[in-house]
Amino acid sequence: MDMEFNDVKETPVLVVGAGPTGLTLACDLARRGVPALVVERAPRLFPGSRGKGLQPRTLEVFDDLGVVDAVLKAGGPAPVGMVWAGGVRQGEHRMFDEPEATDSAPYAGPWLVPQWRTQEILYARLLELGGSVAFGTEVTGLDQDADGVTARLADGRTVRAAYAVAADGGRSAVRRTLGIGMAGETVDPRPVLVADIRVRGAALDRDNWHMFPPSADGSTGFTAICPLPGTPDFQLTAQFTDGAPLDTSPGGVREAVAARTHLAAADVTEVRWASDFRPRAALADRFRAGRVLLAGDAAHVHSPAGGQGLNTSVQDAYNLGWKLGLALRHGAPDALLDTYEEERLPTAARMLDLSTRIHRGQARRGAATRQLGLEYRDSTLSADTRPPGDGLRAGDRAPDGRLGTGRAFDAFRGPHFTLLAVGGGLGELPALRADLVRTCHADRLDAYGDGLFLVRPDGYVGWAGRDGRSLQNYLTSTKLEVLRSRT
Repeated sequence: MDMEFNDVKETPVLVVGAGPTGLTLACDLARRGVPALVVERAPRLFPGSRGKGLQPRTLEVFDDLGVVDAVLKAGGPAPVGMVWAGGVRQGEHRMFDEPEATDSAPYAGPWLVPQWRTQEILYARLLELGGSVAFGTEVTGLDQDADGVTARLADGRTVRAAYAVAADGGRSAVRRTLGIGMAGETVDPRPVLVADIRVRGAALDRDNWHMFPPSADGSTGFTAICPLPGTPDFQLTAQFTDGAPLDTSPGGVREAVAARTHLAAADVTEVRWASDFRPRAALADRFRAGRVLLAGDAAHVHSPAGGQGLNTSVQDAYNLGWKLGLALRHGAPDALLDTYEEERLPTAARMLDLSTRIHRGQARRGAATRQLGLEYRDSTLSADTRPPGDGLRAGDRAPDGRLGTGRAFDAFRGPHFTLLAVGGGLGELPALRADLVRTCHADRLDAYGDGLFLVRPDGYVGWAGRDGRSLQNYLTSTKLEVLRSRT
């Protein structure tokens, strides 16, 4: 469905790019009553499986956005690796730690869903929320002033927005237009072929992630063929050892499979999508330039090892959405948006380092890759007035847990803040806006300990304390004074 906006001259937010980042942000803004104009240069959604691993923290975001059931139905857990040599199975290889789900972390390990399907689900949710995407619409230039951004489109039209978000990928045209540098390194000089293929039924089972080590003479690199749950497809990744251009044609893909595995070229019955890349890591110098913000691959580019790129990108959008919503709908100061770069740039840097170390065999796909431990304790939006301790602190992810007859995530779900009292009453509190802050109480919530917790809309504890006076001081000293009632 293409968006018709011939008569649209202005929009609160212009989102450039309809990948996972742009669609997540548009969904989050739509449920806050902030219309976003999403423009996508391509004529349709991205067709490949590229970012196929969804980490537990991303599943929590999708729970909040109302799409986790569709995501879980569409995918499956990562299969156990199987190493092959000479057409013979050599044994299993477990790529991931396999934690159990807990009360505080209901989603345990990575969930495999091809990227094209994740985007379809997010796009369908956006349509449900009243949004849409203008496909075949390219931004060729941007100008900004104190009041907004004017974007020039390839067809000669212009769009005026209060803010623009560059979610247009690692080669972001918007980032280049802004003159923002992107420093990084080549993680691995060897090019990689990635393709979505279908394989003759009897040729390869779908129970394992099939792995084929490099050849002894070094003429071929590592190859993997992973079944994509919920589809009849496999994802092929094939590392090459020279710098020659890769052949991504169907014939080239079949030749690569036949040269590296026990499969014949004819066993590959269909090549549905193919591309090539060289693993690299790069981080933008800034995530904000005036009224334009960078998110996703436009801000950070990862090696695919460890499955951090798409997931970090979704977290960018989730961090930014509520801040834009407060600024545009409820009068929060523009300075609130500075905390987006403050929080997300160092987080992206840590995830880039993790991806690179995993690619080089220096780190395992363990707890850090699940992104549940990411925190903003040093953020100006985090304040903890309780005595120091080793438990949950302001800036940490707010865990799930049993809350009355429901769950903590049930209370958090939605675009609001949540003031949670654990082990005592809410006490004397500043008057808070009922449309922005909901309150709830638990006699006990093991992951929290006793106290008051102001949980942000993106599921992080902004403030933790014992009394309402310190909460009032927190709201006054941060950019969140807007949460106080005006009456």
